[in-house]
Amino acid sequence: MKKIIPALLIGGVVACSPQKQEEKPTADLTYPSTMKVDTVDTYFGTEVPDPYRWLEDDLSEETGNWVADQNKVTFAYLNNIPFRDKLKSRLETLFNYERVSAPTKHGEWEYFYKNDGLQNQSVLYRRKDADSEAEVFLDPNKFREDGTISLASTSFTDDGSLFGYLISVGGSDWRKAIVMNTETKEIVEDTLQNIKFSGMSWRGNDGFYYSSYDKPKEGSELSAKTQYHKLYYHKLGTPQSSDELIFGGEAQPYRYIYGGVSEDNRYLAIGAATSTSGNVLFIKDLNDPNSKIIPVDENMETEKSLLTTVGDKLYIQTNADAPNNRVVSTTIDNPITETWVDVIPESENVLGASTAGGYIFANYLEDAKTAIKQYDMDGQLVRDVELPGIGSAGGFGGKEDDKTLYYSFTSFTYPSTIFKYDIESGKSELYEQPEIDFNPEDYVTEQVFYKSKDGTEIPMFITYKKGLEKNGKNPTYLYAYGGFNVSLRPSFSTSRILWLENGGIYAQPNIRGGGEYGEAWHIAGTKMQKQNVFDDFIAAGEYLIKENYTTSDYLAIAGGSNGGLLVGATMTQRPDLARVAFPAVGVMDMLRYHKFTAGAGWAYDYGTSEDSKEMFDYLLNYSPVHNLDAADYPATMVTTADHDDRVVPAHSFKFAAGLQEAHTGSTPVLIRIETDAGHGAGTPISKSIEQAADAYAFAWYNMGVIPEIAKKDM
Repeated sequence: MKKIIPALLIGGVVACSPQKQEEKPTADLTYPSTMKVDTVDTYFGTEVPDPYRWLEDDLSEETGNWVADQNKVTFAYLNNIPFRDKLKSRLETLFNYERVSAPTKHGEWEYFYKNDGLQNQSVLYRRKDADSEAEVFLDPNKFREDGTISLASTSFTDDGSLFGYLISVGGSDWRKAIVMNTETKEIVEDTLQNIKFSGMSWRGNDGFYYSSYDKPKEGSELSAKTQYHKLYYHKLGTPQSSDELIFGGEAQPYRYIYGGVSEDNRYLAIGAATSTSGNVLFIKDLNDPNSKIIPVDENMETEKSLLTTVGDKLYIQTNADAPNNRVVSTTIDNPITETWVDVIPESENVLGASTAGGYIFANYLEDAKTAIKQYDMDGQLVRDVELPGIGSAGGFGGKEDDKTLYYSFTSFTYPSTIFKYDIESGKSELYEQPEIDFNPEDYVTEQVFYKSKDGTEIPMFITYKKGLEKNGKNPTYLYAYGGFNVSLRPSFSTSRILWLENGGIYAQPNIRGGGEYGEAWHIAGTKMQKQNVFDDFIAAGEYLIKENYTTSDYLAIAGGSNGGLLVGATMTQRPDLARVAFPAVGVMDMLRYHKFTAGAGWAYDYGTSEDSKEMFDYLLNYSPVHNLDAADYPATMVTTADHDDRVVPAHSFKFAAGLQEAHTGSTPVLIRIETDAGHGAGTPISKSIEQAADAYAFAWYNMGVIPEIAKKDM
């Protein structure tokens, strides 16, 4: 079991230089007028105007009209890019390949997901065994014709007779829970409503645990602050109104709570947190009806989660006294930290552990690349697991009696491929490899290390077509995140093929704020050290320019969520760095972010404007919304969604309005607002294709580049 914390957390061998247009496009655009109001907030004696405060009311008629007017301008501009349709057509071809997931066994059936190619949502199939014909078990594409209702998560009972699943409408973080009889495929009871930041954890066949908040008031469903999480137990056959509150609420005020039942159904582990870093851990012995919820570790400054149990023995993964993580063991009779014994001690590389078949699998990050080691339950090394190459591997988990497991492997030029692993022998065999219109041998990935402003060495992956000439004229897409202990690993993107095969470079630095080098790397990019994150990203762009991969005229910077903040801050601090900017679903108002939905939980990384004058001054100094002075900004396409209830769209609305007013140059500064969509999860394939086509078209067009695919019919 792992703690669930919602993060804020996108041809030929020889490349040709992209063809220049005779003139770069100019933005002969008339932006919608945006009303300004006289709202002023006072922080520690400093008055701060907020002229676009009214855009925070995302359900108002005025905001709806503004969204419609902005989209009208944006899509009129995108529709005039001559090669946009060719990009979309090529992306449809690239995405049109069969994708199959690893199977999981539940009862007599083996379940797996499959997408025929362009289906908006993957379909859940089942079969008796690998030699049997598969049948459709659940098709999320039938939830809604346009694919905007998605399957968020699933959970089976131990015997496989019951199946619970959560659905998301329009990409919202609010979920609905449905329970199905797997034999008859009939819904067995009423749908549960208003579940958020939760899974479903079954206790036998009687019921399950889930978490949620009090329902927001009508009219503020998407933006209202979510404060006290509550862990409930739902007994099948009873109304949701009678669900038992197990933990949380005002009596135990935690912002995030997760409850998970151990594989043997004996223990309920409860993880609780007030922010996205650090948590407390409690446990309850379900075999004893009189048992209490007892603390395992109540130190909120460290991370810990129940990995597995064997009888009375508990295995825990933690970063307590181990910033790079370790695995410890203890017993149920006295599980406090003083009794913990190292099973897998901390090493120089960040550890993420899982279990299967009676073994522990340690997933290590070595300079952002995966290494897997297999240990027995006493912490003795069994073997180093041989992987297909340098990249990212995941999925080394399963049940205690499993003989085999399935893991995935991917890299920038290696499509996600599934391998079957024999747990005792350590032998891997290919299970499922996608067939894509793409030859990985045509491309190369290198990892470089560059110095940031303070001298810190930062790793960066750079991928491009073999034979590319480093002439400073290569369109380059620089993407990063830099926050919340999130590690950016090598991974494959179908849409990225389009960029690479047309002579583009993709660069991904592992900047501070992430988890690539453990908690110390994370902390170095938080609160009063957040500027390190922006400096690392700016230095990445400067490195690419210095080494002649590209120049500012051919550089696009991109990031989403916390990465959207990264791009927004970079734009305001260094508007000359890049030609194009893509701040996506970004946290742009750093003085008010904590007042919406789950934003208060991000304070561990950011601090808040109410903490102290020093913290307020620091946030004000880089908050993108508050630093839009008159300048020649990059061609910018801000992106957000009307149902984003993680990072509310008001952040992007206010930033775009301010950017349009402050911009002194001729390049376009637009906002693309997706409808019936959220923070990104569950996005239909059709929307993903449209979004990628629009982004690449916007980038190339504003760089003055005609991509190779567009020159074929010229």
